[in-house]
Amino acid sequence: MAGTPRIAVVTYDPRAEQHKDRDLPVLVDALREAGADAVAVAWDDPGVDWAGFDLALLRSTWDYSWRAGEFTAWAERCANATRLANPVGVVRWNADKRYLGQLAEAGVPAVPTRYFAPGDPVALPADGEYVVKPASGAGARYAARYPAGERDAAVRQIERMHREGFTVMVQPYLSGIDTHGERALQFFGGRLLHASVKGAVLAPGTPYDADKVAHPDLRRWEPTAAELAVAERALAAVPGEAELLYARVDLVTGPDGEPCVMELELIEPNLFLGLHPDSLPRVVRAVLAVVG
Repeated sequence: MAGTPRIAVVTYDPRAEQHKDRDLPVLVDALREAGADAVAVAWDDPGVDWAGFDLALLRSTWDYSWRAGEFTAWAERCANATRLANPVGVVRWNADKRYLGQLAEAGVPAVPTRYFAPGDPVALPADGEYVVKPASGAGARYAARYPAGERDAAVRQIERMHREGFTVMVQPYLSGIDTHGERALQFFGGRLLHASVKGAVLAPGTPYDADKVAHPDLRRWEPTAAELAVAERALAAVPGEAELLYARVDLVTGPDGEPCVMELELIEPNLFLGLHPDSLPRVVRAVLAVVG
């Protein structure tokens, strides 16, 4: 590529609130220092000419899950105007957490999940704790943990979510989260970048519509060989896996004591660069490699 690459670092518009992506200005500044013309832009800003950029790098579009249809339509338009990372096909696939079922069908250890679209009859577990959350969601929004005896509360949540058009996910609550936490393995440029671990997000009795701390007790982590193997199997099962610039695989300990996939974050995963500042140069190099 001739000239200075123009990179849109794509985020959300916090309106009157403080922006939650602490890594955003750090990444933009680092890309500029490396020679790129980088600027942070909101994905839903109607004034942005996406064709004026050499790359639209999805970073913190953290409001997309409430506007999934609008977001995926934007991603299609953006991808027609410039290069989008990750690619629009990956974005479309990953925006709906029914991908967990596809991973399981491909033989990847994943949290068992049942899906109930609006109008579907809903069957809840008769025993044991379980989690109810939307198939399009992030940051534990509309997610709650229920014991078997609180069926009526779970049904009320599901009824509201169905009224709002959400497909509902029901998963067993894996108690290993309480003792081992949730591990996040971050990949960039096809290689492991770093890993983190956080505590349990869903405390018993927390209302599904309450604000939650998305990354409690976050700290650095050295992934085990088993965790790395499961993460790589999950990424290999992604349609368009060869085109991934970045990915985060969130793992928990299953009933058998082995790691399994809780979520696969291919759209807007938090990079936790504040926790891993040594990873910033690798991120910048991988981004610049995409634009030549």
